[in-house]
Amino acid sequence: MTEQHPAFTESEERLTLRREVAKLASGYGREYFTNAARSGGKTTDLWLAIGKNGYLGINIPEEYGGGGGGIGDIAAVCEELAAQGCPLLMMVVSPAICGTVISRFGTEEQKQRWLPGICDGTQTMAFAITEPDAGTNSHNITTTARRAPSTGSGTGPGSGDEAGWILNGRKIYISGVDEAANVLVVARAEDPSTGSGQVPTKGKPCLFVVPTDAPGFEYTPIPMEIVSPEQQFSVFIDDVRLPADALVGDEDAGLVQLFAGLNPERIMAASFSTGLARYALDKAVAYVKEREVFGAPIGTHQGLAHPLAQSKIEIELARLMTQKAAALYDAGDDAGAGEAANMAKYAAAEAACDAADRAVQAHGGNGITQEYGVAGLLVAARAGRIAPVSREMILNFVGMHSLGLPKSY
Repeated sequence: MTEQHPAFTESEERLTLRREVAKLASGYGREYFTNAARSGGKTTDLWLAIGKNGYLGINIPEEYGGGGGGIGDIAAVCEELAAQGCPLLMMVVSPAICGTVISRFGTEEQKQRWLPGICDGTQTMAFAITEPDAGTNSHNITTTARRAPSTGSGTGPGSGDEAGWILNGRKIYISGVDEAANVLVVARAEDPSTGSGQVPTKGKPCLFVVPTDAPGFEYTPIPMEIVSPEQQFSVFIDDVRLPADALVGDEDAGLVQLFAGLNPERIMAASFSTGLARYALDKAVAYVKEREVFGAPIGTHQGLAHPLAQSKIEIELARLMTQKAAALYDAGDDAGAGEAANMAKYAAAEAACDAADRAVQAHGGNGITQEYGVAGLLVAARAGRIAPVSREMILNFVGMHSLGLPKSY
């Protein structure tokens, strides 16, 4: 019988996982992360170390090389990495979004093909949903997939002579495409009643695994102010031919499958933010304990101590909501998890922004130097208010679904 724990605490197994990940990540640290970012390098060795130790696929079933855990476990890994100064965006994407979707909806052959590489880090998978003219409104996605007979030149296993797919469209702000072997692309299956080149009126969102080296698939980096070795890309998909089995799940399932990946995305984004917030707060606390002005550590002054205490409270509240969201998701309560995941993501992003700002202020002039390493957290934390869903859309969601208010958009 599974040991029961109070709802407000994590199991000893989860706490051990956190300690071990923190120990691993501390051997790399913030300097390693920022040096890679500023030199154009990558954090591949850290990524592979996470995979080698079994943490990268901890949420994926054991039969495919994973740890058999839940989204709460992979969220803990993401948080502890960020708390050691190594916030990895691809943790949100490859094991959590893509790994979850394929685990839940993929065929046995698809699971065998893609999941082991996600688990050990050798076959990272990116996720492409955002488009230049759709943005937050995913209902306006125009990337299309139309059925077409294969000529035998399809990409990957199963490309033979069966009917395949041809994808066309454009995506933007897609993380880590240059480090990924494949991309899980959201497209609309073209309604046969619409002509070629027209925006389908009835097509539902479908999910396709596209190799990054497929003919017609191109990407260019987007210059960003954020200090991170993981880049953002514009993606161009021009007549990319795929085999029939590149489609993950049911063509007619629509948003059900898509949201199976988006709830974990929000939970992971919350963990990413709480990890960043913890790192910022730890840096600030250490500094105000050591820095002396007028004969006493500056942390003795309430003007500095109280804002940091506020951050501690905000971070712990966000962490609790994140753990609730993960527990609901792992229990199969998708509706409850959706509400909690949105709230967690909102609270965590706010906590991270506040913690980063207070950390810079606590450092004074030192806070805006590269040497002390806190100024770069401002943009990283601020991104959490925008992606993967904006704070305004979360407030819209809570207003409409939690409070029963009229839809405002």
